[in-house]
Amino acid sequence: MDEATLSVRFGPWSLRTPVHNILEAVETTDFAYLKTAGPAHLSFADRGITFATNGDRGLCLRFADPVPAIDWVGFIRHPGATVTVSDPAGLRRVLRL
Repeated sequence: MDEATLSVRFGPWSLRTPVHNILEAVETTDFAYLKTAGPAHLSFADRGITFATNGDRGLCLRFADPVPAIDWVGFIRHPGATVTVSDPAGLRRVLRL
Protein backbone atom coordinates (compact mmCIF):
# COMPACT_ATOMS: atom_id res chain seq x y z
CA MET A 1 0.00 0.00 0.00
CA ASP A 2 1.25 3.46 -0.82
CA GLU A 3 -0.41 6.60 0.51
CA ALA A 4 -2.97 6.68 -2.29
CA THR A 5 -3.66 3.01 -3.12
CA LEU A 6 -4.60 -0.15 -1.22
CA SER A 7 -3.36 -3.33 -2.91
CA VAL A 8 -4.32 -6.76 -1.61
CA ARG A 9 -2.94 -10.03 -2.97
CA PHE A 10 -4.28 -13.45 -1.98
CA GLY A 11 -2.82 -16.23 -4.11
CA PRO A 12 -3.91 -15.56 -7.70
CA TRP A 13 -6.53 -13.00 -6.63
CA SER A 14 -5.87 -9.33 -6.13
CA LEU A 15 -7.73 -6.16 -5.31
CA ARG A 16 -6.57 -2.61 -5.90
CA THR A 17 -8.42 0.58 -5.02
CA PRO A 18 -7.66 4.19 -4.12
CA VAL A 19 -7.61 4.70 -0.36
CA HIS A 20 -10.24 7.44 -0.73
CA ASN A 21 -12.63 4.74 -2.06
CA ILE A 22 -12.68 3.05 1.37
CA LEU A 23 -15.62 4.34 3.38
CA GLU A 24 -15.30 2.19 6.47
CA ALA A 25 -13.02 -0.35 8.13
CA VAL A 26 -14.48 -2.52 10.89
CA GLU A 27 -12.55 -5.11 12.89
CA THR A 28 -14.22 -8.53 12.84
CA THR A 29 -13.56 -11.79 14.67
CA ASP A 30 -14.56 -15.46 14.86
CA PHE A 31 -15.00 -16.37 11.20
CA ALA A 32 -16.57 -19.71 10.34
CA TYR A 33 -14.06 -22.32 9.12
CA LEU A 34 -15.78 -22.55 5.72
CA LYS A 35 -15.16 -18.84 5.17
CA THR A 36 -11.44 -19.11 5.82
CA ALA A 37 -10.41 -22.47 4.36
CA GLY A 38 -9.04 -22.47 0.85
CA PRO A 39 -9.32 -19.78 -1.80
CA ALA A 40 -10.93 -16.36 -1.80
CA HIS A 41 -14.63 -16.51 -0.95
CA LEU A 42 -17.46 -14.63 -2.64
CA SER A 43 -20.50 -13.76 -0.54
CA PHE A 44 -23.68 -14.47 -2.47
CA ALA A 45 -25.58 -12.27 0.00
CA ASP A 46 -23.77 -9.00 -0.77
CA ARG A 47 -21.05 -9.85 -3.37
CA GLY A 48 -18.34 -9.09 -0.80
CA ILE A 49 -15.03 -10.93 -1.03
CA THR A 50 -13.08 -12.56 1.78
CA PHE A 51 -9.31 -13.02 1.70
CA ALA A 52 -8.77 -14.98 4.93
CA THR A 53 -6.02 -17.19 6.28
CA ASN A 54 -7.38 -17.57 9.80
CA GLY A 55 -10.66 -17.35 11.69
CA ASP A 56 -9.39 -15.19 14.52
CA ARG A 57 -9.68 -11.60 13.35
CA GLY A 58 -9.65 -9.37 10.33
CA LEU A 59 -10.73 -6.08 8.88
CA CYS A 60 -13.92 -5.62 6.86
CA LEU A 61 -13.59 -2.81 4.32
CA ARG A 62 -16.57 -1.11 2.65
CA PHE A 63 -16.06 0.70 -0.65
CA ALA A 64 -17.83 3.73 -2.14
CA ASP A 65 -17.44 2.24 -5.62
CA PRO A 66 -17.35 -1.58 -5.87
CA VAL A 67 -14.04 -3.06 -7.03
CA PRO A 68 -13.11 -6.14 -9.09
CA ALA A 69 -11.16 -8.98 -7.46
CA ILE A 70 -12.48 -12.52 -7.77
CA ASP A 71 -12.69 -12.77 -11.54
CA TRP A 72 -10.00 -11.67 -13.95
CA VAL A 73 -12.49 -10.06 -16.32
CA GLY A 74 -13.86 -7.73 -13.64
CA PHE A 75 -17.49 -8.66 -14.29
CA ILE A 76 -18.13 -9.17 -10.55
CA ARG A 77 -17.49 -6.05 -8.50
CA HIS A 78 -17.31 -6.15 -4.71
CA PRO A 79 -18.84 -3.51 -2.41
CA GLY A 80 -16.66 -4.78 0.42
CA ALA A 81 -13.72 -7.01 1.29
CA THR A 82 -12.64 -8.79 4.44
CA VAL A 83 -8.92 -9.33 4.94
CA THR A 84 -7.13 -11.14 7.74
CA VAL A 85 -3.94 -9.25 8.46
CA SER A 86 -1.57 -9.57 11.39
CA ASP A 87 -2.52 -6.13 12.73
CA PRO A 88 -6.09 -5.10 11.79
CA ALA A 89 -6.01 -2.09 14.14
CA GLY A 90 -2.72 -0.95 12.60
CA LEU A 91 -4.09 -1.20 9.08
CA ARG A 92 -7.17 0.72 10.15
CA ARG A 93 -4.94 3.49 11.56
CA VAL A 94 -2.91 3.64 8.34
CA LEU A 95 -6.16 3.96 6.36
CA ARG A 96 -7.22 6.72 8.80
CA LEU A 97 -10.62 5.13 9.39
